[in-house]
Amino acid sequence: MFDWATYLAGLLFTVLLLLLTWIVSAFKRNVSIVDSTWSLMFLGMACVYVFASPQLGGRSILMLLMVSAWALRLSAYITWRNWGEGEDRRYRAIRRKHQPGFAFKSLYLVFGLQGLLAWFISMPLLAAAGSAAPLGLLDAVAVLVWVAGFGFESVADAQLAAFKARSESRGKVLDTGLWRYTRHPNYFGESLVWCGFYLLAVAAGGWWTLPAPLLMTLLLLRISGVTLLERDIGERRPAYREYAHSTNAFLPGPRKPLRATGNCARGPS
Repeated sequence: MFDWATYLAGLLFTVLLLLLTWIVSAFKRNVSIVDSTWSLMFLGMACVYVFASPQLGGRSILMLLMVSAWALRLSAYITWRNWGEGEDRRYRAIRRKHQPGFAFKSLYLVFGLQGLLAWFISMPLLAAAGSAAPLGLLDAVAVLVWVAGFGFESVADAQLAAFKARSESRGKVLDTGLWRYTRHPNYFGESLVWCGFYLLAVAAGGWWTLPAPLLMTLLLLRISGVTLLERDIGERRPAYREYAHSTNAFLPGPRKPLRATGNCARGPS
């Protein structure tokens, strides 16, 4: 049976967290801080789902540990990456489009929308938290998929951070390491993480939560991820056009021969 009361309690937590974040963003005139809050919404909802369950099972504790590791790492990384950088250009574009009054409009255009999306996507966490069935083989598969995604995402972020920290990287495109096989290894890893959460839900009988990881992957591919980031990147960074020609956008795979332009950062993978 679907636990609507617990699910709505998760929404209440999300609303309160986003209201607080929105107030801070209005004073700072920077809505980019919502990116640091994104994963923390899931952590908060996972806590609500677990502690509202009548009994704690091995699967609910396992899910909470997995969500905690993923959410805290991602929030810390995004906060560190954005520190002192000002508002992200994506949000600046939204701000220009919806002036005057964007400070208030951002409450529903940015914060409200992200909150609803996160609440919907959290369904596998609810299913896993409400299960008292013993752990089994599918749970082990779920953990392996999650570990692969978490590792892929973490290594990709570390490689990109190291690349950006080098002065000689200015104007170049990272095409080594995991970035040699996919233009967005961090997004691919994120998708695997949510496949892992979904498999935990399936092990708990929550096969019906499939729309959640599908929506997350759609967001990563077509809405707030790959499509949005690459909309004009070829104009801003011409070397990226060669990189896009030779490298898969999402799924890792072998590369096509890269035409020599002298603008890509080459090195051992």
